[in-house]
Amino acid sequence: MQKLWGGRFSKQTDTITEDFTASVQFDYRLASYDIQGSIAHTRMLKKCGILTESEESLIVEGLNSIHQDILANNFLFDPKLEDVHMNIEYALIRKIGEVGKKLHTARSRNDQITLDMRLYLLWELKEIITLIRSFQSAILLIAEKNIEAIMPGHTHLQHAEPVLFSHHIMAYFWMFERDMQRFADCLKRINILPLGACALAGTSLPIDREYTASLLDFPGITENSIDTVSDRDYILEFSSVASICMMHLSRLSEEIILWSTHEYRWVDIDESFCTGSSIMPQKKNPDMCELTRGKTGRVYGNLFSLFTIMKSLPLAYNRDMQEDKEPLFDTVDTLKQCLGIYDRLISSLKINTERMRLSLSNDFSWATEMANYLVQKGIPFRDAHHIVGKIVAANRDIMEFTLEELKEFSELFENNIFEVTKPEYGINQKNSAGGTSCKQVKEQIEQARKLVTVHN
Repeated sequence: MQKLWGGRFSKQTDTITEDFTASVQFDYRLASYDIQGSIAHTRMLKKCGILTESEESLIVEGLNSIHQDILANNFLFDPKLEDVHMNIEYALIRKIGEVGKKLHTARSRNDQITLDMRLYLLWELKEIITLIRSFQSAILLIAEKNIEAIMPGHTHLQHAEPVLFSHHIMAYFWMFERDMQRFADCLKRINILPLGACALAGTSLPIDREYTASLLDFPGITENSIDTVSDRDYILEFSSVASICMMHLSRLSEEIILWSTHEYRWVDIDESFCTGSSIMPQKKNPDMCELTRGKTGRVYGNLFSLFTIMKSLPLAYNRDMQEDKEPLFDTVDTLKQCLGIYDRLISSLKINTERMRLSLSNDFSWATEMANYLVQKGIPFRDAHHIVGKIVAANRDIMEFTLEELKEFSELFENNIFEVTKPEYGINQKNSAGGTSCKQVKEQIEQARKLVTVHN
């Protein structure tokens, strides 16, 4: 088979070289975007007088026919043709004859591949944003359903102060809101037409890049042809944001894994999202959460693989960049799969509110509220902190003290201290904006609901 670039060569490519350089085994998934870009390019060539109307019509019909074959799985991608671009171009030439060879006028695979990748990412990012919104809706539902459930809040994985479970789970809503915003911001730098940069220097042929951009709904074109074919920043940026998003999923996974243990028993994961043991009949393992936690490392690895590929490449295009696709595709697939699973997993969680509330027994999480009680009576916070620290050091629950015993630490204690140190009291007092009081959490949920509704 004669290579489409083979005019300069007198020897056949060694099969080991063909196998080593081929990328069609993974970049075939760009086929639809490649054809979309080729059709726009063809229409631009006709507008600029480089193709005739009949040539344009023949090429576009041929590309559409090939696209239908690909969608119907009737297209054979040949590794000997290296990549998705050459496979489609070769098929076009076989289908419509010599005029098919005119398709590649005024473009290079260097600007063609970055066009395909940008079109691919634009589509996938919109799907990812939709998945995040759906997942956020699931978080909102479980927060609303358990609006007044009380749990120990933690710092350093130690009991800190009582909080509402709804407040805790809503923290994840805002994490994923930031992820959504970062992904949306990525779109600005992806959504720029690279086609027309050619190999690196542009072209001497009379093309109209703005017209191609309008056909493909790009709001603008790249400014520098060398930078255009050298740039993979948009892939690195997406992969970085995807890594942050996976980190958030991993943190949630870790908490659900802990909460579902026998020691906690705060949540029950639906059996449809668990697996069993091959040897221990009683086991119900949170594998979806564990795999998400594990796959986070894989997405990080993809990001660092991309950084390593790009870190010392001279301008402009280098074949090393072929290695950007597999890490990117894997990151997209992994993130979408994890978001889709968590949307359904969170919705099916059963919250053991009684067990959560019971976890506050004898845990001294009333200490901060007791210190605030003394502050309101005029004692400086540092002195109040010291007094309450002495009470905690006695290692007794507050309800085990008498008022007389507490007065030995401070005469300012009154009988209402036993109400003040109840978890419900402390929670409802945390009425500062963004706090854990029921009023504030309801306002937070209402604000979040508006964000989700606007997107939908």
